[in-house]
Amino acid sequence: MTEVAGLVPKRILVTGGTGLVGKAIEKVVADGEGRPDEEWIFVSSRDADLTNAAETKALFEQHKPTHVIHLAAMVGGLFKNIRYNLDFWRRNIHMNDNVLHSAYETGVQKVVSCLSTCIFPDKTTYPIDETMIHNGPPHSSNFGYSYAKRMIDIQNRGYFEQHGCRFTAVIPTNVFGPHDNFNIEDGHVLPGLIHKVYLAKQTGSALTVWGTGKPRRQFIYSLDLARLFLWVLREYDEVEPIILSVGEEDEVSIREAAEAIVEAMDFRGELVFDTTKADGQFKKTASNAKLRRYLPGFQFTPFRQAVKETCTWFSTNYANARK
Repeated sequence: MTEVAGLVPKRILVTGGTGLVGKAIEKVVADGEGRPDEEWIFVSSRDADLTNAAETKALFEQHKPTHVIHLAAMVGGLFKNIRYNLDFWRRNIHMNDNVLHSAYETGVQKVVSCLSTCIFPDKTTYPIDETMIHNGPPHSSNFGYSYAKRMIDIQNRGYFEQHGCRFTAVIPTNVFGPHDNFNIEDGHVLPGLIHKVYLAKQTGSALTVWGTGKPRRQFIYSLDLARLFLWVLREYDEVEPIILSVGEEDEVSIREAAEAIVEAMDFRGELVFDTTKADGQFKKTASNAKLRRYLPGFQFTPFRQAVKETCTWFSTNYANARK
């Protein structure tokens, strides 16, 4: 894109650019939410190994970004986290330190990193808000990932206090949408269920949902999250993180989520809950009051509509979807 008269062009580097949220941002930008003074660069692990400091620095020197959206992370569902807590800690700590330090060293004006609601204390009161991140240990099932993500907030504060850097972070609730990881073993609950329903339809078998179906979650559609990321990048000036989520009233149970997928995919088989499998945290209700103070009129896509669009995307792109 060419320089617009009177506007200083922004070069926005998106790490994890081929993942769920990166693809959503790319689509939202392409569909008209991008601005003439913005050049967007989406990179993936093929472009650089962000756990390697030299490769990370080389990536920043190659693209010379003015702004960064840092999405790259080692991620996975409950059962993958339980098995690999150390790997989640080490890989994410290395990645985050390399990205933030390269951003500082190359004079990046703003970094927006992506955290997760699983970083909040396991023993807490609800709803959780931005002030409560460090008030106790996270759930033991994913302590490696949770502590690594918490440390981004610590680093952002450090870079601001020592160097005046405008580095911040967002905390989305459970994200889902097109380009998700639909792996049944290692993926998150919604995409895993979508894949299960797809297969159960093919084989004419029952749909088995792991756990009791009682845990409750707030789900945010990736395209809604992408629009909010653009707002944070352009308008949000606090170093303190901000929760990006639907309201508390939009929380749904895993059973309700499964039923929405069953309806969206017109599945006629039996629904079975395997109560021998772990539920994880019962709930982690987050307050979006801070977001609403800034954006009282933001319209979220209704849950069932977003589920329907995601199911349609997965069915259409089954051959190439991550699974």
